[in-house]
Amino acid sequence: MTEIARQIAADLLDINAVTLSPSKPFLWASGIKAPIYTDNRRTIAFPKVRQHIADGLADYIKTTFPTATVIAGVATAGIPHAALVADRLGLPMSYVRSKPKDHGTGKQIEGQVTADDQVVLIDDLISTGGSVLGAAKAVQAAGATVLGVLGIFSYELPDSTKNFNDAKLSLHTLTNYSTLVELANEKHDITDAELASLKQWREDPWKWEA
Repeated sequence: MTEIARQIAADLLDINAVTLSPSKPFLWASGIKAPIYTDNRRTIAFPKVRQHIADGLADYIKTTFPTATVIAGVATAGIPHAALVADRLGLPMSYVRSKPKDHGTGKQIEGQVTADDQVVLIDDLISTGGSVLGAAKAVQAAGATVLGVLGIFSYELPDSTKNFNDAKLSLHTLTNYSTLVELANEKHDITDAELASLKQWREDPWKWEA
């Protein structure tokens, strides 16, 4: 675990942005039963946590994507983090809707993205990657290059790995499921048996049973 991964994982647990419940799983819209529920929208209400996230994302971009010309948030949860990061880096910021507007000019990208731009997309949470990969397609359709996707947290599901590989896009997150559950176990928030169950879920969520 890197220091930033532990810090962000601890932040998410501390502000109850993540709830672990291996004995009483949540039902996701996809039909998956999950021992975890994540609401990273809570992070914007906590200045210190918000700062840790923005600093971590900005530092990552400076190191990994130094040629970035635009920071784009995925609507809606990625928008505030993209704004904070763009401000830190002194770069233009845009955001990408899930689909084009059904009125006016029908834009899907707000702000400005040109064919010369190199874009880093920011989202708060990666499950299968569907929404952010849809945003990436919109940016690519505008002629711009998507350098990669940055997120706060990933469930590290097999489907997301496949989807990003198929799209030929790189995914990077400040922290992830493995780091978070290990840290929760260290803090005695979950037992060793619950940790084992949580790890089994990540390997194959469709076959997992509480």
